[in-house]
Amino acid sequence: MGRRAPAGLGAALPLIAALLTFHFVADEAEAIWLNVPASGTKCVSEEIQHNVVVLADYVVVSEDHGHYPTISVKVTSPYGNNLHHKENVTHGQFAFTSDEAGNYLACFWLDNQNHGEVSVNLDWKIGIAAKDWESVAKKEKIEGVELELRKLEGAVEAIHENLLYLRGREAEMRVVSEKTNARVAWFSIMSLGICIIVSGLQLWYLKRFFQKKKLI
Repeated sequence: MGRRAPAGLGAALPLIAALLTFHFVADEAEAIWLNVPASGTKCVSEEIQHNVVVLADYVVVSEDHGHYPTISVKVTSPYGNNLHHKENVTHGQFAFTSDEAGNYLACFWLDNQNHGEVSVNLDWKIGIAAKDWESVAKKEKIEGVELELRKLEGAVEAIHENLLYLRGREAEMRVVSEKTNARVAWFSIMSLGICIIVSGLQLWYLKRFFQKKKLI
């Protein structure tokens, strides 16, 4: 007879499978293809929370394998701090841990404007996807199921932190919305009061005008 799984574990298996599926889907790093124009700048932005690891690789893709045009790259934080700046390169990498929450901007432009449009492959990994699990496995001497559970734990923590971040943003937006509604209400009351005062002054002026003309 086959060994039966404990009742608690059997009930949790669907949840573990669903979380693992989500983890592996979320953990995949999709490359971004950017078409950098001959003149001008092509930028991509990503909203990143505070204290999140970011790792990115970029490379120029050219149909002419014997000639790769060079580009310049600049990565800035939401407050304009320079995180990465390279010129005359065909490929490179940047990595940082976010000190600020907000939109991080990566911009690319051609060094030689005489060249036509160029494609750039950007592989941008954030948070759990940027973690070097091979080094973690070697350092802590874990493998197999234990390593996958460690990845799952990291994914759950990332989801929890993202939910807290979204809840904080929602609270900030609610405060801004309430302040805006209060200001609109006061503006409406002031506008109505001004209209009433102006109407009263107009009636008073017309009454005096007709009295002077002895029309009433």
